[in-house]
Amino acid sequence: MERKTILVSDELRNACPAFVGGAVLARFRNSAYSEGLWQEIKACEQQMQRELTPETLKHISGIEATRQAYKACGKDPSRYRPSSEQLVRRVLQGKSLYQIDTCVDLVNLASMRYGYSIGGFDADRIDGDTLVLGIGREGEPYEGIGRGPLNIAGLPVYRDATGGIGTPTSDHERTKLSLQSSTLLALVNGYDGDTAQVQACCDCIADLLRRYCECSEWEQWTY
Repeated sequence: MERKTILVSDELRNACPAFVGGAVLARFRNSAYSEGLWQEIKACEQQMQRELTPETLKHISGIEATRQAYKACGKDPSRYRPSSEQLVRRVLQGKSLYQIDTCVDLVNLASMRYGYSIGGFDADRIDGDTLVLGIGREGEPYEGIGRGPLNIAGLPVYRDATGGIGTPTSDHERTKLSLQSSTLLALVNGYDGDTAQVQACCDCIADLLRRYCECSEWEQWTY
């Protein structure tokens, strides 16, 4: 596996000085569906339906801090919701998570559990060995997964040598995971600055990969 260099730009750091990122790079075997994983997802959904409301979810540390980061970067978080908030809101509406594939589903579970928006990328589709976290610009082309063209001006965005691949609202079609993917790069966006929680979220992703995606090779780090 080729470890990526992940840099945080000055513009992002100035807007969101508390930011802590976490990365998990792993070899894995994907599958269309995992019964064991979905039992865990259902249990998490039921817990959230018991404990949260549409108002209190905004105060989950990772979600609240990401919403504040959007405002600091110039985006309205009520129009462009962070993905972690999207997931929890869906569950509180009495709906289950979308079932995509095992790797995507486990990343979504970790995002719900910890409140962080997590980018899940096919590492083999990333152009180059470096990612830079910056802020989206007016007119910057970006195709969100299942969303079509997305206006990312004012959104935090990871860019590779070709362009943007991930925002906390939606990842890009170009680097999305599929059943054929074998190398995952998961990026945990800790705008609340809680290094211990970001590391715990990375541990959770690695554990789920080991149990449900036959993962025996991985590394993780913070940035």
